[in-house]
Amino acid sequence: MYCIMVGSGAQIGFCAWATICCSAVGFLSPARRGSLMTATLVFYMICGCLAGYVSSRLYKSFRGRQWQMCTLFTATAFPGLCFVTFIFFNTILAFFRSTASVPFLDLVIVAAMWCCISIPLVFLGAYFGYKAESISFPTVTSTIARAVPEPNFFMMPIVGISLAGMVPFAAAYVELFFIMTSLWMDQFYYVFGFTLVVYLILLITCAEVTVLLCYYQLCAENHRWWWFSFFASGSTAAYTFIYSFFWFRSLEASKMLITYMLYFGYMFLICMAMFLVTGSVGALTSLWFIRKIFGTIKVD
Repeated sequence: MYCIMVGSGAQIGFCAWATICCSAVGFLSPARRGSLMTATLVFYMICGCLAGYVSSRLYKSFRGRQWQMCTLFTATAFPGLCFVTFIFFNTILAFFRSTASVPFLDLVIVAAMWCCISIPLVFLGAYFGYKAESISFPTVTSTIARAVPEPNFFMMPIVGISLAGMVPFAAAYVELFFIMTSLWMDQFYYVFGFTLVVYLILLITCAEVTVLLCYYQLCAENHRWWWFSFFASGSTAAYTFIYSFFWFRSLEASKMLITYMLYFGYMFLICMAMFLVTGSVGALTSLWFIRKIFGTIKVD
């Protein structure tokens, strides 16, 4: 599951970076209806190679044996969740005869693109990932897990995870307000250059905060840093989802149940994607950092 989430996060993160870059230089414009979403889908499918490569290399370093299941879940877990949720909401909109519902033919095209292009690209990336050399670790680890000392309150992992997301969220708070305004209030958004800068600041802040917290955990003799590094930086998405509740009051939406379902359902998917991206950045950065510091140890 760890490898699947890190691989999916790398795919979504690189897809978001490519889409924002193309929008910032003028290749994509919100004025051309649907161009931004189409480009996002295309970039997401192409980045399937990256997801398969990252998840397979991590899984190989863990000496996993069920590599077929790892690759399959990498290709289908998050896209499947999004597709099922979208079909569910689209069926409800079609039942209410809403103009926001998507025609059935378009759903078939998206499903065909996912099955015929995205999934094979994930398996292609996984093939090269398993063929590559395994990630080497500078020290030999014991097969017997060492007991973790009882930490004080501020060194508890749950406290670090809860507080870690505050700094990246604060870095992207202002831009998040404008993005949600353009997303839910049907307004055009053109400041993609500033969005690119904020996106890079968000990722750098997640990496720095996670590395710092992982270092403190290692100093406290807590060797269980794999999931901690992922959830510490991924907690930014939890703050974003909580913020969406407060922002919803300014939307002045209708009192229909479907309105609440659409808003919080799609915000959950957006925050889930954000959780995977920020979590994978923190996990990969922590892996690089810990390999570096343990690689400097001289064993006589």
